[in-house]
Amino acid sequence: MKTGKKPYFVSVAHRLIQESPNQDNAEYRVLLDEEDLVKLRDKIAELSEEDIYTFKRAPVPYKSADHDEATEHFNDRMRELYTLLYQYGDERTRRSIIGLGVLGKLQNQDYDHPGYNGKSPLNK
Repeated sequence: MKTGKKPYFVSVAHRLIQESPNQDNAEYRVLLDEEDLVKLRDKIAELSEEDIYTFKRAPVPYKSADHDEATEHFNDRMRELYTLLYQYGDERTRRSIIGLGVLGKLQNQDYDHPGYNGKSPLNK
C-alpha cells in the first residue's frame, strides 16, 4: 500500500533529511512518499561515500583535480542528488536549484557532439 507524500526538509551541506524545518540546516523542501524517501536517503548515502573517497584522494600531489576520477564521481553523485531534489521539490526548491546552475549538464545535452550527428555507428 502506497502512502501519501509528506513534506521533508533537506540539507545537502549537512547530508540531512528532516521531518521538520530547522533554520540552520534545511535548504530544500521536498514532498516524498516512502519509496521516494528511501531513494533520496540512498543518494545522500552515496554522496557521503564519495565525500570519503574524494577526501582520501585530495592530498595526492601529482594528480590534477580537474582530471581526477574521484572528483568526477563526486560531481556526478551531486548532480544526481540535485536532480532528485528538483524532481521532488516545491516551487521554491526548484527555483533555488535552477539558480545554482548545477543541473546545466542536464539542460545542455551536448547534441553538437560528433556522436550525435547520425554518422556514429552507435546511432543505429
